Amino acid sequence: MHAPCALRDDGLMPHIQRVWQANLQVYGAEKVWRQLNREGVRVARCTIERLMKRLGLEGVRRGKVVRTTVADKTAPCPLDRVHRQFKADRPNQLWVSDFTYVSTWQGWLYVAFVTDVFARCIVGWRVGSSMRTDFVLDAREQALYARQPAEALVHHSDRGSQYVSIRYTEHLAEAGIVPSVGSRGDS
Repeated sequence: MHAPCALRDDGLMPHIQRVWQANLQVYGAEKVWRQLNREGVRVARCTIERLMKRLGLEGVRRGKVVRTTVADKTAPCPLDRVHRQFKADRPNQLWVSDFTYVSTWQGWLYVAFVTDVFARCIVGWRVGSSMRTDFVLDAREQALYARQPAEALVHHSDRGSQYVSIRYTEHLAEAGIVPSVGSRGDS
Protein backbone atom coordinates (compact mmCIF):
# COMPACT_ATOMS: atom_id res chain seq x y z
CA MET A 1 0.00 0.00 0.00
CA HIS A 2 1.37 3.35 -1.01
CA ALA A 3 1.48 6.22 1.43
CA PRO A 4 -1.20 8.78 0.66
CA CYS A 5 0.10 11.67 -1.33
CA ALA A 6 -1.36 15.09 -1.84
CA LEU A 7 -0.88 16.49 -5.32
CA ARG A 8 -1.71 19.89 -6.69
CA ASP A 9 -3.96 20.28 -9.72
CA ASP A 10 -1.06 20.36 -12.21
CA GLY A 11 0.38 17.20 -10.62
CA LEU A 12 -3.00 15.41 -10.66
CA MET A 13 -3.89 16.06 -14.28
CA PRO A 14 -1.31 13.63 -15.77
CA HIS A 15 -2.58 10.90 -13.40
CA ILE A 16 -6.18 11.57 -14.43
CA GLN A 17 -5.27 11.47 -18.13
CA ARG A 18 -3.27 8.26 -17.64
CA VAL A 19 -6.13 6.44 -15.89
CA TRP A 20 -8.68 7.72 -18.41
CA GLN A 21 -6.49 6.64 -21.38
CA ALA A 22 -5.64 3.26 -19.82
CA ASN A 23 -9.34 2.49 -19.51
CA LEU A 24 -10.25 3.09 -23.15
CA GLN A 25 -11.46 6.64 -22.46
CA VAL A 26 -14.70 5.35 -20.96
CA TYR A 27 -14.12 6.07 -17.27
CA GLY A 28 -15.99 8.96 -15.74
CA ALA A 29 -14.94 10.96 -12.68
CA GLU A 30 -16.24 8.33 -10.24
CA LYS A 31 -14.18 5.48 -11.69
CA VAL A 32 -11.07 7.62 -12.21
CA TRP A 33 -11.35 8.74 -8.56
CA ARG A 34 -11.69 5.14 -7.33
CA GLN A 35 -8.70 4.00 -9.40
CA LEU A 36 -6.50 6.82 -8.16
CA ASN A 37 -7.47 6.01 -4.57
CA ARG A 38 -6.53 2.36 -5.17
CA GLU A 39 -3.14 3.64 -6.38
CA GLY A 40 -2.71 5.66 -3.19
CA VAL A 41 -3.44 9.06 -4.69
CA ARG A 42 -5.83 10.59 -2.15
CA VAL A 43 -7.97 13.28 -3.69
CA ALA A 44 -11.59 14.42 -3.46
CA ARG A 45 -13.98 13.18 -6.12
CA CYS A 46 -15.13 16.74 -6.81
CA THR A 47 -11.53 17.65 -7.63
CA ILE A 48 -11.41 14.83 -10.20
CA GLU A 49 -14.69 16.09 -11.68
CA ARG A 50 -13.38 19.65 -11.89
CA LEU A 51 -10.06 18.65 -13.46
CA MET A 52 -11.67 16.24 -15.92
CA LYS A 53 -13.94 19.05 -17.03
CA ARG A 54 -10.93 21.37 -17.42
CA LEU A 55 -9.15 18.67 -19.48
CA GLY A 56 -12.24 18.04 -21.60
CA LEU A 57 -12.43 14.40 -20.50
CA GLU A 58 -15.76 12.63 -20.10
CA GLY A 59 -16.84 9.12 -19.35
CA VAL A 60 -19.10 7.22 -21.71
CA ARG A 61 -22.81 7.46 -20.92
CA ARG A 62 -25.00 4.46 -21.50
CA GLY A 63 -28.13 4.70 -23.54
CA LYS A 64 -29.69 7.66 -25.18
CA VAL A 65 -32.12 10.18 -23.75
CA VAL A 66 -35.57 10.03 -25.30
CA ARG A 67 -38.00 12.92 -24.94
CA THR A 68 -41.45 11.54 -24.24
CA THR A 69 -43.19 14.80 -23.34
CA VAL A 70 -43.37 17.01 -26.36
CA ALA A 71 -45.66 19.87 -25.39
CA ASP A 72 -47.95 21.16 -28.11
CA LYS A 73 -47.99 24.90 -27.41
CA THR A 74 -50.71 25.55 -30.00
CA ALA A 75 -53.20 23.07 -28.52
CA PRO A 76 -55.70 24.37 -25.99
CA CYS A 77 -54.86 22.85 -22.64
CA PRO A 78 -57.33 21.67 -19.97
CA LEU A 79 -57.05 23.09 -16.47
CA ASP A 80 -54.89 21.50 -13.81
CA ARG A 81 -57.57 20.15 -11.43
CA VAL A 82 -55.11 18.16 -9.32
CA HIS A 83 -52.39 20.71 -8.45
CA ARG A 84 -49.95 17.92 -7.49
CA GLN A 85 -52.38 16.65 -4.81
CA PHE A 86 -52.58 13.01 -5.88
CA LYS A 87 -55.25 11.88 -3.43
CA ALA A 88 -58.59 10.17 -3.97
CA ASP A 89 -61.36 9.14 -1.57
CA ARG A 90 -62.69 6.30 -3.71
CA PRO A 91 -61.73 4.12 -6.66
CA ASN A 92 -62.15 5.64 -10.12
CA GLN A 93 -62.12 9.20 -8.80
CA LEU A 94 -58.68 10.19 -10.14
CA TRP A 95 -56.63 8.46 -12.80
CA VAL A 96 -53.12 9.54 -13.74
CA SER A 97 -51.61 8.72 -17.12
CA ASP A 98 -48.11 8.83 -18.44
CA PHE A 99 -45.71 6.78 -20.50
CA THR A 100 -42.06 5.93 -20.49
CA TYR A 101 -39.56 4.21 -22.74
CA VAL A 102 -37.54 1.02 -22.54
CA SER A 103 -34.43 0.21 -24.54
CA THR A 104 -34.55 -3.25 -26.14
CA TRP A 105 -32.33 -5.09 -28.59
CA GLN A 106 -34.82 -4.17 -31.30
CA GLY A 107 -34.86 -0.47 -30.41
CA TRP A 108 -37.02 1.73 -28.18
CA LEU A 109 -40.40 0.57 -26.91
CA TYR A 110 -42.85 2.82 -25.16
CA VAL A 111 -45.05 1.79 -22.23
CA ALA A 112 -48.20 3.81 -21.52
CA PHE A 113 -50.09 3.30 -18.28
CA VAL A 114 -53.14 4.58 -16.47
CA THR A 115 -53.01 4.46 -12.67
CA ASP A 116 -55.95 4.67 -10.26
CA VAL A 117 -54.70 7.01 -7.54
CA PHE A 118 -56.97 5.53 -4.84
CA ALA A 119 -55.94 1.92 -5.45
CA ARG A 120 -52.39 2.86 -6.46
CA CYS A 121 -52.46 0.28 -9.20
CA ILE A 122 -52.19 0.31 -12.97
CA VAL A 123 -55.65 -0.16 -14.46
CA GLY A 124 -54.69 0.13 -18.13
CA TRP A 125 -51.48 -0.15 -20.11
CA ARG A 126 -50.08 -0.57 -23.59
CA VAL A 127 -46.69 -1.22 -25.17
CA GLY A 128 -45.94 0.31 -28.55
CA SER A 129 -43.12 1.15 -30.90
CA SER A 130 -44.18 4.78 -31.37
CA MET A 131 -45.44 7.65 -29.21
CA ARG A 132 -48.59 8.27 -31.22
CA THR A 133 -51.95 9.20 -29.75
CA ASP A 134 -53.42 5.75 -30.51
CA PHE A 135 -50.91 4.23 -28.15
CA VAL A 136 -52.06 6.23 -25.09
CA LEU A 137 -55.71 6.01 -26.16
CA ASP A 138 -55.51 2.21 -26.10
CA ALA A 139 -54.18 2.25 -22.53
CA ARG A 140 -57.08 4.49 -21.44
CA GLU A 141 -59.60 2.31 -23.29
CA GLN A 142 -58.29 -0.76 -21.48
CA ALA A 143 -58.71 1.06 -18.15
CA LEU A 144 -62.27 2.09 -19.03
CA TYR A 145 -63.17 -1.44 -20.05
CA ALA A 146 -61.60 -2.98 -16.93
CA ARG A 147 -62.95 -0.48 -14.38
CA GLN A 148 -66.17 0.88 -15.98
CA PRO A 149 -66.30 3.99 -13.77
CA ALA A 150 -69.84 5.08 -12.88
CA GLU A 151 -69.16 8.33 -11.02
CA ALA A 152 -67.29 11.48 -12.02
CA LEU A 153 -63.71 10.68 -12.96
CA VAL A 154 -60.80 13.11 -13.36
CA HIS A 155 -58.09 12.01 -15.78
CA HIS A 156 -54.73 13.76 -15.15
CA SER A 157 -51.70 13.75 -17.44
CA ASP A 158 -48.78 15.96 -18.40
CA ARG A 159 -48.79 18.35 -21.36
CA GLY A 160 -47.57 15.80 -23.88
CA SER A 161 -48.99 16.27 -27.35
CA GLN A 162 -50.65 12.84 -27.14
CA TYR A 163 -52.70 13.86 -24.09
CA VAL A 164 -53.81 17.28 -25.34
CA SER A 165 -54.57 16.13 -28.88
CA ILE A 166 -58.06 16.70 -30.25
CA ARG A 167 -58.70 12.96 -30.57
CA TYR A 168 -57.70 12.26 -26.98
CA THR A 169 -59.73 15.09 -25.48
CA GLU A 170 -62.76 14.14 -27.62
CA HIS A 171 -62.53 10.56 -26.34
CA LEU A 172 -62.41 11.83 -22.76
CA ALA A 173 -65.51 13.98 -23.37
CA GLU A 174 -67.41 11.07 -24.98
CA ALA A 175 -66.68 8.91 -21.93
CA GLY A 176 -67.75 11.70 -19.52
CA ILE A 177 -64.25 12.03 -18.07
CA VAL A 178 -63.01 15.40 -16.80
CA PRO A 179 -59.54 16.18 -18.22
CA SER A 180 -56.76 17.63 -16.08
CA VAL A 181 -53.32 18.56 -17.33
CA GLY A 182 -50.30 19.45 -15.20
CA SER A 183 -47.06 20.96 -16.31
CA ARG A 184 -44.56 19.27 -18.59
CA GLY A 185 -43.33 15.87 -17.38
CA ASP A 186 -45.04 15.90 -13.99
CA SER A 187 -47.98 13.51 -14.21
